[in-house]
Amino acid sequence: MQEILNAIQSGASGDEIAGLKVPESYRAAFVKRSETGMWDGVASEDKDPRKSLHVDEVATPELAPDEVYVAVMASAINFNTVWTSIFEPLPTFGFLDRLGRESVWGARHARDEHIVGSDAAGVVVQVGSAVRNWKPGDKVTVHCNHVDDQDPSAHDDSMLAANQRIWGFETNFGSLADLTVVKANQLMPKPAHLTWEEAACNALCNSTSYRMIVSPHAGDLKQGQAVLIWGATGGIGGYAVQYVLNGGGIPVGVVSSPERAQLLRDMGCEHVIDRKAAGYQFWKDEHTQDEKEWRRLGKDIRDLIGRDVDTVFEHPGRQTFGASVFAAARGGKIVTCAATSGYMIEYDNRHLWMKLKSIVSSHFANYKEAWAANQLIADGKIQPLLSKVYSLEDTGAAALAVHKNEIEGKAGVLCLAPEEGLGIDDPEFREKVGEDKITLFRRTAS
Repeated sequence: MQEILNAIQSGASGDEIAGLKVPESYRAAFVKRSETGMWDGVASEDKDPRKSLHVDEVATPELAPDEVYVAVMASAINFNTVWTSIFEPLPTFGFLDRLGRESVWGARHARDEHIVGSDAAGVVVQVGSAVRNWKPGDKVTVHCNHVDDQDPSAHDDSMLAANQRIWGFETNFGSLADLTVVKANQLMPKPAHLTWEEAACNALCNSTSYRMIVSPHAGDLKQGQAVLIWGATGGIGGYAVQYVLNGGGIPVGVVSSPERAQLLRDMGCEHVIDRKAAGYQFWKDEHTQDEKEWRRLGKDIRDLIGRDVDTVFEHPGRQTFGASVFAAARGGKIVTCAATSGYMIEYDNRHLWMKLKSIVSSHFANYKEAWAANQLIADGKIQPLLSKVYSLEDTGAAALAVHKNEIEGKAGVLCLAPEEGLGIDDPEFREKVGEDKITLFRRTAS
């Protein structure tokens, strides 16, 4: 891998990079099948990814015809890496074993170590025999939708395909490594004005937010519509705020501290709710929600913007879902992905059916949506949310910080890149976009 890194840093041609030997092993962060029971009896909040995520050499898999090897310069932490590391809601080796039974190429994934990570920026090193649009030397970002075209549903919306998976979570050979194996249809051009770590942190969360807010498959935002955004300075919330602003909408951002409220205002979000200052208690106890608190949230929203929100950007899940259903306007929608506070959702259905609201599910993004979201990053219309950078050796500490909600935006991880700040190919455009905009989250965190 050092030879590959040297070639990348020296500006070697694609032909020169293609001529380099791919090593038989590489450095990666992974969990072990033999340790899936290590957290038995331990509360979720007490599980420490530093103990379950290992960084060591792993064997390089063979390349399938529709795949490429990418030298990973930088990656990022997502909640799916946290879930993998604490083996919740279940160990991910079941995903790998199911993929392993699908085909000869799928069998490569059913290993006793799961290499994690679902975001990357890097350089194509080699391509499979069926790859048409990419070549060695191409600088790329990688989105995490792992799917092929043999399911008819994939030709309408690939997120509906029965074999759709999230790379690095439901597949092996993820991005928290010096090398990764991805399908050619996961590749997108790296934004030329960003560093490796800035480019690496976007694809999963940015694409997820694009579908939830912009795409007709989910949010379908119209100008002037108001959107309530939970966790509005978090990994997907921060992109959602930008999409609502860009689309002529009105974001109402919910955060949990005065510092996060100020960060939202610095992003241009005028209407902010500090939920800790408000002291909302949506649950009286483990089994009973408090409608009076839903109504208090609704009143606070109306005090800010003079009406109810058209859409709720919902991802916390159990803790907030009842309030989200109530807060949406008559005829409004609740767009939901994930459930970081719990999957078993409860809400009062009277507030849904009698006011003709709708719940819309959304999961990551198809290739077209991910490409469009990446292009908006490349055009300087959407900014990265990178706030802190770790080394690959400290992947466990990075995952713990995300697990403990200590990170604003995204936590980046340097893989092959030896230091921060590398990879900028268009400094003039970077200056035009504005260093202050690009590094807002980083400067705030520091």
